[in-house]
Amino acid sequence: MAPSPLILGIETSCDDTAAAVISNGKLLSNIVSSQSEHEAFGGVVPELASRAHQRLIVPVVETALEQARVTRDDLNAVAVTYGPGLAGSLLVGLSFAKALAIGLDIPLIGVNHLEGHIYSLFIAETHPEFPFLCLIASGGHTQLMRVDKGLRYTVLGRTRDDAAGEAFDKVAKLMGLAYPGGPAIEHLAEKGDPEFHRFPRTRLPGFDYSFSGIKTSVLYYLNGFSDAERKALYAEHLSDLCASFQEAVIDMLVQPLRRAVRETGISEIALVGGVSANATLRGRLEALAKQSGGHLFVPDQAYCMDNAAMIAVAGNHKYIAGQHSALTLTVEPSLSFA
Repeated sequence: MAPSPLILGIETSCDDTAAAVISNGKLLSNIVSSQSEHEAFGGVVPELASRAHQRLIVPVVETALEQARVTRDDLNAVAVTYGPGLAGSLLVGLSFAKALAIGLDIPLIGVNHLEGHIYSLFIAETHPEFPFLCLIASGGHTQLMRVDKGLRYTVLGRTRDDAAGEAFDKVAKLMGLAYPGGPAIEHLAEKGDPEFHRFPRTRLPGFDYSFSGIKTSVLYYLNGFSDAERKALYAEHLSDLCASFQEAVIDMLVQPLRRAVRETGISEIALVGGVSANATLRGRLEALAKQSGGHLFVPDQAYCMDNAAMIAVAGNHKYIAGQHSALTLTVEPSLSFA
């Protein structure tokens, strides 16, 4: 077994340019440069994202190394996200990582972005024991995983259409709220009545998810009002609408996990991805874990969104297990767990 290394992690799957350094399992630095170019469009514009990554990748990596007080020559490996994500964005990070690995003659370690989210749980000293159930909920992904020792994963369920975070963003845009939509809706929902309007919940066999229906339901509901009526509705009940929508999404996220706990007998639960920042969802899953005799594990707020610390930690586990990648590694925008 290889000794614990000094690893640089790079993450550029969407609109955050990030780099982190980990040594002996301890995080030394974690730099994230978020792009503001997309706010005016209400969503990420792929071409703008890739150009921003090209501009930011070198200074972000250099800052991560400086903050960790190490040099490139000290590195034992470079870990990088190669999918899923935006093709152009992924290509910037992977190309830079390959060049660095070749120039320094060190291993390249490709990391699945979703695998990185799972290993964000291991940045902190307190983390779940294997096996555990992990709900990945973000702007691009919603999956329920069983995670076992030895970098082994089993997909129990996944969304058949939209991701939970995507539904938050699109419904927020319908209501004229700021991007990203998740934090905006959560903030308003804190003051709202979740029983103001009952939006339909999609229930699927097994542990799969679907969020296209709730998005369409909100659209049809709002279209049932004239412009003047909708303006009055927002003035008086915007918080109630947000609370009602959020309640429906959280209910749809929790129910498959509740069934999985019952059917697998696994009571250790983890929540990762950008939507894990939602306090109401955390509270609901914490109650579920407690009722089942287990515990809920959620990364610190700084590691809920896309970051390179999680890629570095996943890379550390892969390095120790001897799992290196060939320099012929290519980006896989639609990559998923088998």
